[in-house]
Amino acid sequence: MPLLLEIVTPERLAYSDTVDAVVLPGSEGELGVLPHHAPLVSMLGVGELRIRKDGAEESFAIVGGFLQVRPDKIVVMAETADMASEIDLEKAQEARREAERAIASGEHAPADLMAARAALQAALLRIRVAERRHREGPRRRG
Repeated sequence: MPLLLEIVTPERLAYSDTVDAVVLPGSEGELGVLPHHAPLVSMLGVGELRIRKDGAEESFAIVGGFLQVRPDKIVVMAETADMASEIDLEKAQEARREAERAIASGEHAPADLMAARAALQAALLRIRVAERRHREGPRRRG
């Protein structure tokens, strides 16, 4: 039985295809999903979502949201979802530098400081996912 994966953000449908397996950043740690998984609803954390399909692996940088698992379908509703192959590494590194400068300036209301920290966390995630894909290349499995 194929497993349909849909990754949706407020801006777009980021991914929709059948997959063999998915590993997601749950709020309490990594969560693996295979076909026929028990129904589940969970919050997502910040991290890398990995998709296995036909021996290949693709990654997304996921920031927050929710996950719904049914036996034949996974729906990921994320705040942001960036496919590793589409991440602009230079842009992510500039976003990291901007967030670090904002945090270091110390001239913030608490909400602004929280936003700067969240931006830094998202930039670091994008850099990690993009650098790993660049280092390892598109992965094929056996």
